[in-house]
Amino acid sequence: MGIKSLPNESMPREKLLTRGPHALSDAELLAIFLRTGTQGVNVLQLADHLLSEFGSLRCLFSASQQEFCSRKGLGVAKYVQLQACLEMSQRYLGETLQRGEALTSPQQTKLYLSNLLRDRQREVFYILFLDNQHRVICSEVMFEGTIDSASVYPREVVKRALEHNAAALILAHNHPSGVAEPSQSDRRITRRLIDAVALVEIRILDHFVVGDGEVISFAERGWI
Repeated sequence: MGIKSLPNESMPREKLLTRGPHALSDAELLAIFLRTGTQGVNVLQLADHLLSEFGSLRCLFSASQQEFCSRKGLGVAKYVQLQACLEMSQRYLGETLQRGEALTSPQQTKLYLSNLLRDRQREVFYILFLDNQHRVICSEVMFEGTIDSASVYPREVVKRALEHNAAALILAHNHPSGVAEPSQSDRRITRRLIDAVALVEIRILDHFVVGDGEVISFAERGWI
């Protein structure tokens, strides 16, 4: 059955307009992105097939260009379009965070950091630089390492914080293993950073460790 043969209320675009995006399944949302099916396969069937092949939307979205483009119905144009959509989503979350006080929206902060860091194949150390009202001045990846570690240099953190005229910092890093539980090494480097920035009257307010589906806060654990 072609998608045009479906009742209006079952067509993804019409369903979204009448009931909102939250009413759509993963396959229906993907169908809107794909727009068209292939010969003999309507767009909803194609979306279902792709989700079955990749396992989930997340796996599809994090696939390499080669993996993505090797599937029938996909190609470079759709890969580029998808990457642009993902980047816009991350920038939207970042903008939302920067407009408010980071510490009054911890769930928003966790969501932003999870989307940004969760699927990285290497460990990266990320810092949010805050003003004296705890609003985000800017944020950046400070250090990047291997699949299980990243070297962090307190002197460089202090230097960058002063360049941004930051009054406080929020730290974050990912665990590519998917296990968010902080290591003893994570706790030691956090203490070293707290001591280093305290010399120039800058505070570290939290350190988030991003795993697969979980983000652990040092502040919530009482470690900061």
